[in-house]
Amino acid sequence: MDATIRCNLQKNSLAVEKTNDDSQLVVGIDASRNRSGGARAHIQGILNHFDAEQGVKAVHLWAYRVLLDEIADRPWLVKHHHRLLERSLPFQLVWQAAFLRRAVLRVGCDILFATDASTLCLFRPLVVLSQDLLSYEPGVMQSYPHGYTHLRLQAIKMIQNIAFRRSRGVLFLTQYAADLIQQSCGRLSHTAIAPHGIDEGFRRINRPDASAAPENAEQPIRCIYVSNADLYKHQWHVVEAIRLLWNRGYRAELKLVGGGSGLAQKKLVDAIRCYDPKRQFVTQLDFVRHTDLPPLLAQADIFIFASSCENLPVTLLEGMAAGLPIACSDRGPMPEVLQDGGVYFDPENSGSIAAAVQSLIDSAELRAQVARKARQLALKYTWKNCSRDTFAFLRGCCLTGGSDSRIRSVE
Repeated sequence: MDATIRCNLQKNSLAVEKTNDDSQLVVGIDASRNRSGGARAHIQGILNHFDAEQGVKAVHLWAYRVLLDEIADRPWLVKHHHRLLERSLPFQLVWQAAFLRRAVLRVGCDILFATDASTLCLFRPLVVLSQDLLSYEPGVMQSYPHGYTHLRLQAIKMIQNIAFRRSRGVLFLTQYAADLIQQSCGRLSHTAIAPHGIDEGFRRINRPDASAAPENAEQPIRCIYVSNADLYKHQWHVVEAIRLLWNRGYRAELKLVGGGSGLAQKKLVDAIRCYDPKRQFVTQLDFVRHTDLPPLLAQADIFIFASSCENLPVTLLEGMAAGLPIACSDRGPMPEVLQDGGVYFDPENSGSIAAAVQSLIDSAELRAQVARKARQLALKYTWKNCSRDTFAFLRGCCLTGGSDSRIRSVE
């Protein structure tokens, strides 16, 4: 984390410690839109590692039933549910716009933390978490030039920019995301970086030494790419790259984990039919439970990550924690996260991808070097750090000005 941000968080923490018990905060969290696996992992991570001595006396959580059931009961945690959260997105938005503010005021929250920046709730003071970068990445928008998806991304961008500008503070997952978004919404006065953590199961993966060569020449080199098929994930380019390696005499196998649908899945299927018609080296698995990923990574020799748009690439973090040699996209925040712990390529160029993977295959020293560095870098991504920095930032945002919630709670 940036030293200035860390210093600011520490100052906020010290300022809260100087206040009396009556000033301990009541925090509201809107997790009603945490529907993806990564978003659900985030709210579970920060609450499971919450420190009750952080100047926060109670947390009120609004979410749908499945997510509430996944989070353990705690003395300081109050769970809230509404029937509209079990219905489709339009109903969820109606609840957020028309009912959430009143509910937050009713329980006396000092601040509301929206874990999805596309919030329609007008409660103040508000802190929002930026987890979605699709609307801001120019290359992604160009992939959807017309139709529903393009209009949807434009609408999300507009709603998020409004939320960013009216919030007391904004939490980002990477510096790359913070810089890119502020080019659109304008410079924000109170921001911080609080990256996701990594589940400990990925750190406990028992793998052979990354520098070890296959036991015999007939043993294939096992590559894995964990991500659902999407237009900015470029799985079809990776398939072509593996074909290029086969043409050069490398017996590389590719396991794609995550399934897919729509145009991206069609492009992937077409690539497999073209470059691997006999299904010699490509396997695609459908959705795999998060707890089942570590065994798959343990069986791999090389981790490939070919996305061109991420806020914070969780699956890349997991590959780093597993100690795998990594061939990685050079786009977005990937160089910020992986640094010198991998070999980079252009994700839209199959030749570039093949060259990166080949360099890892050819050099045992390089494999060991990048795997060791990536695993070391992954150590700082913990849910304990994420939870601590998140609640420190919330406290700091309350200290930067009068709390509207304390005034309006008497309505």
